[in-house]
Amino acid sequence: MNLQFLVDGLLTGSIIGLGAIGVTLTYSILRFSNFAHGEFISWGAYATLFTSGILGWAMGGAVPAIGPFSFGWTLLVAAIIAMVLTGLLALGLDYVLFRHLRRRANAITAVMASFGASMALRSLLEFFFTSSPTYFSKKLQIAKQLGLGIRATPDQMVLIGLTAALVLSIHLLLTRTQTGRSMRAVSENPDLARVAGIDVARIVNITWMIGGALACAAGIMVGLLVQIRPYMGFDLLLPLFAAAILGGIGSVPGALIGGLIVGIAEAMAVQTVGAEWRAAVAFLLLIVVLIVRPSGLFGARS
Repeated sequence: MNLQFLVDGLLTGSIIGLGAIGVTLTYSILRFSNFAHGEFISWGAYATLFTSGILGWAMGGAVPAIGPFSFGWTLLVAAIIAMVLTGLLALGLDYVLFRHLRRRANAITAVMASFGASMALRSLLEFFFTSSPTYFSKKLQIAKQLGLGIRATPDQMVLIGLTAALVLSIHLLLTRTQTGRSMRAVSENPDLARVAGIDVARIVNITWMIGGALACAAGIMVGLLVQIRPYMGFDLLLPLFAAAILGGIGSVPGALIGGLIVGIAEAMAVQTVGAEWRAAVAFLLLIVVLIVRPSGLFGARS
């Protein structure tokens, strides 16, 4: 078997894992499954593309690529701005829609509302940018030999490193800061956390910002590796939830590991049984794990 599937699986798993972290944080703290989360991936990618274009225009034309990579410094600056903007989009959606539903309706109503929000956000993207795919860059890259028949482009290697850095940052935030401890307290028991003096509303806002920013990072990765289109986030939605459930709802390391498992399983399926079976193999793996451990790999048993 060609070991190239490991690199392909790590890349796909990194994208899924970053998105799944936002899904698992939203569920553990807000107590509902947000099916609009996939659209944050799409909006983040388009926000980066739009901001990068504006920066390039302000600089008077095309910006040269950085070293062996396919992108220039404008994309790096645009990515930071877009992560903030996507976080604000998620926060704005909460203020407009979900905050009122948390007070007046049950979780099922919020889930159904998230479906509607998802379709609205996706339609807006199609209205503004059309359904035609676009790209951050069309520069061709030569894959480097890493040994054992494995190859990777400079973009692919830096994106795996970016994923590791982002996940480490979230882990340190949750385990080494007062904000992180407050988030874990709200996840365990919002009412008790409020009695203990924790500003639950602030924690909810931070959760939306983090989830939106990570979704944007996942969208940028998809745009660099494949292409940008309005349905890119929708296509990733089921793998995101599969990874979050597989890793254990509420577990950030579990979401990443679940994403990597799904990504590698899909890549292996493409090489062994055919691309048309990639999603089926990943979900079969999810079913097997949940039969053995219903709480997921790292989820707490009820």
